[in-house]
Amino acid sequence: MFRVACALVFITFIATFAPLRPAVGAYPEKAIRFIVPYSPGGGTDLIARALQPRLQASLGTSVTVDNRPSAGGIVGVALAAKAPPDGYTYLVTSASFTFVPSLYTNLPFDAIKDFKPVTNLATTPLVLCLHPSMPVTTVKQLLDLARKRPGEVLYSSAGIGSNLHLTTELFNYMAKINMKQVPYKGAGAAAIGLMSGEVQVSFLGLLSVPPFIKAGRMRCVAVSSKQRTPALPDLPTIDEAGVPGYDKSGWTGVYAPAAVPDAIIGQFFTSVSAVLKDPATIKAISDQGSTLVGDTPEAFSKFVRAEIEEWANLIHRMKLKPKPL
Repeated sequence: MFRVACALVFITFIATFAPLRPAVGAYPEKAIRFIVPYSPGGGTDLIARALQPRLQASLGTSVTVDNRPSAGGIVGVALAAKAPPDGYTYLVTSASFTFVPSLYTNLPFDAIKDFKPVTNLATTPLVLCLHPSMPVTTVKQLLDLARKRPGEVLYSSAGIGSNLHLTTELFNYMAKINMKQVPYKGAGAAAIGLMSGEVQVSFLGLLSVPPFIKAGRMRCVAVSSKQRTPALPDLPTIDEAGVPGYDKSGWTGVYAPAAVPDAIIGQFFTSVSAVLKDPATIKAISDQGSTLVGDTPEAFSKFVRAEIEEWANLIHRMKLKPKPL
């Protein structure tokens, strides 16, 4: 009995005073993984890789970029949702995260319940590009051609449900034309499809097109944002070039699995936020045409919820019926 009593006293002591002991170890203690659900070379991938070396230096640990392209990003997002909630795996994804819930009936994840937003890294206009063989040089000329040849003009996307897919379908809807989608496995492949002449039209991330424009491998006629971009100042917006009211930029955000403790997310956000304010990071990303954001987890959460609702309404108006995977 005496031994039992002693044991109970010891357990009570531990339970009472253990919380007062300092935590063992510090975050991070091992490598951090960014899951990018798209192929290398696309806008989301380029932003993740621009952040990678500077975040490594800030955190004192390695940061790897794990590309998992498939099904318009759904496979990679599902993988991130099931990752251990220890703060060492994050999802870096695009605007497609907010409209796939309205495109599919049986997603393997819930965009709201399975993730915690960390921050919106940057916004990036998309660029409306044409194959050089196209006999048009403006948005209005493209619209005239598409109306004369309904269903014959082909556009490339990064897959069904990708940002490039929905951006173009919104363009179709607002311009009252009917270009047909040719889905590829990622934005890089979509750009190759355009340059090879397999398709005639593509919305592409601003981060990836300047070298191809200079090489004459594509002709770009407008940007998707409400304002012109300093990266390509001579290009008009789609709004001013023939489709009034059109305004859809891409964006790249970071999410954590839902069960990651808020304290860890706070530490990680603080590190990311500091890196985004670094002049070298600002130059690396702004030189590619993006605008850094770096908003708080709370602000990003409100933004994501608003985007999900807006895209649900747009998809309903465009009469794109949800489909099973």
